[in-house]
Amino acid sequence: MRKGRPFLEIFTYVFDEDYRFPILEIFAFLFALATFVFADFAGGYDRTGETMAYSLVNTLCEFPLMFIFVVLILKNVAYGLGGDLDRGVMQTLFSYPLKRRHILTARLLSGLGIAVLLFLGIQIFGLFLLAPDTLATYSSTVFLTYAAHLCSPALLLAGLLLLLTLRLKRGGLALIIGVILFLAGLIFSGEVTYIAYATDSDVILKVWAVINPNTALQAYYYHIGAAGFASETWVPSFSEVLLYLGAGYLIVAVLFIVGYIYFDRRLEI
Repeated sequence: MRKGRPFLEIFTYVFDEDYRFPILEIFAFLFALATFVFADFAGGYDRTGETMAYSLVNTLCEFPLMFIFVVLILKNVAYGLGGDLDRGVMQTLFSYPLKRRHILTARLLSGLGIAVLLFLGIQIFGLFLLAPDTLATYSSTVFLTYAAHLCSPALLLAGLLLLLTLRLKRGGLALIIGVILFLAGLIFSGEVTYIAYATDSDVILKVWAVINPNTALQAYYYHIGAAGFASETWVPSFSEVLLYLGAGYLIVAVLFIVGYIYFDRRLEI
């Protein structure tokens, strides 16, 4: 109880800073609006079963909805944490009878955990209204697709920006770099299959699938390259898809572990 109360106080403070009116309401509205606007049922007219379920969720996790989600995460993780470091708020938080890692956990639970719950909650509820049969019948495919998209770019960028913010101690610059990295990854995702097609090699697709597991998932469900080319060079098995997804989350875990170690032992204010 002695440790629980200071933790809740810090979490409450961070939550109020991250989602002060009307930030939470604006992002919730954008998530809900985009879910209903960008749900693409026509795109799966020639697909059935799990492929149709994947195609539907995939359209909901692409630009611009994913960009809105990433902006919320980067604002909380980079700008929020960077602002605390820059304004000296972190020094005040360090005065609480908590270990540093618990303080970072409170900030990430608010900035990252609440954002993920908000995004997934609205999306799943939207799917329940738009395609209840698909959600009930192919729930494993739906959640696997969300897991791939959350891994990269959302959590991968959050981990990178956590390290960058702790190093720079300036949230604004880290936020700008995060947006640039997101757009660069978006562009490269569209080009990677062209490169593989031109070189007649699937190596670059496999390397990119470690960073962006949805590449493997897309190749598995569509049996075509990520940009729509017929691909006989690489059609991963389901177990291989899970391996790529696991590798992606392993990279994310390493980034956050390094961030925790740096925050706990190396951060100087």
